[in-house]
Amino acid sequence: MKIYTKTGDKGQTSLIGGRVDKDSLRVEAYGTIDELNSFIGKAMAELDPETCRDIFDDLEAVQNELFDGGGDLANVMKERHYKLSDEPIEVLEQRIDELMEEAPPLEKFILPGGTHAAASLHICRTVTRRAERITVTLMKNEEDVPATVQRYLNRLSDYLFVAARIVNKRANVSDNEYVRSAKVFRTGAKDKKDNAGE
Repeated sequence: MKIYTKTGDKGQTSLIGGRVDKDSLRVEAYGTIDELNSFIGKAMAELDPETCRDIFDDLEAVQNELFDGGGDLANVMKERHYKLSDEPIEVLEQRIDELMEEAPPLEKFILPGGTHAAASLHICRTVTRRAERITVTLMKNEEDVPATVQRYLNRLSDYLFVAARIVNKRANVSDNEYVRSAKVFRTGAKDKKDNAGE
């Protein structure tokens, strides 16, 4: 089996049920999810297996769910059966709540950084936000785009923010607070919003 097919040499690529230009919004959306999945893998490789096994397991599930979501965005068949359901969103919410109980109080905006793994998780968070923005634009421009993917990405970015803080905490590394930040989070450790807002 050859890895190259030459079918994309004219600037088009195959979807599930059709072909489009490689710079289409749909390809940009699932391509960004693929990019995110690669960064997730990098973060997993940097996690301490002794202190962060639970987060590794979470991210392993996330990688498969992102593959499902990317496949759903690539599906343009007339009769579509999507793989990504609401259940993984509920699991992410549960894990966010669990990790927030462990997280140190949050009062100010923090800067990405700390351990290598935490810094990588912050990169994952920002790429997730970009994937979500592109998906929202796709939903405005095309019909039958599964909204579950957008909701999943929204929740995932929150999870990644909390996970990055937990990775630092378990390594005894403090959050790097933004020096000009006022005390913007009134609910301390219970706050579930990331630096980007919603």
